[in-house]
Amino acid sequence: MQPPRLSGAFCGQRGIDESAHGGNMSEPRVRVFFYGSYMNRAVLREVQLLPEDIEVARLDGYDIRIAPRANLVPSEQHCVYGTLVEATHAELARLYSHAKDVLGETYLPHPVLAQSRDGAWWPALCYIAPSMVSRTPDPAYVDRIVGPARELGFPKWYITRLEAERHVK
Repeated sequence: MQPPRLSGAFCGQRGIDESAHGGNMSEPRVRVFFYGSYMNRAVLREVQLLPEDIEVARLDGYDIRIAPRANLVPSEQHCVYGTLVEATHAELARLYSHAKDVLGETYLPHPVLAQSRDGAWWPALCYIAPSMVSRTPDPAYVDRIVGPARELGFPKWYITRLEAERHVK
């Protein structure tokens, strides 16, 4: 099934809600698709990113690689499960500065269409590293991805796929 063609702005029924953020339009929120350790609330807390809502979603046309950090690669045969959250640009800048400074990887934003469990398509930003030196991942890092995947009810086959990444180089 192909996603619908977009026309107009990115904001639909889940667009910017001024009342939910004190009416402060100086910091608009954008939708983001997280697929790696940033699905983990404890990891997000480390950089003071506390999303109000987390929604499970699927992103077609990509596969996940964890070697040593989570990253997406284009694939016509696969899909990736993750979460949709809303964040400000300042929060995202802080989060991905952390990725670069602490984890040693540079991720850049890409526009994507993710499908939520109810079948709705949502435009979002998805951060992907343009290059990454392949190394075996730290099992604790993989656990920070697998744990939330289980808690969020990702498909069993996908959790098995994530667990297999522990041994990939």
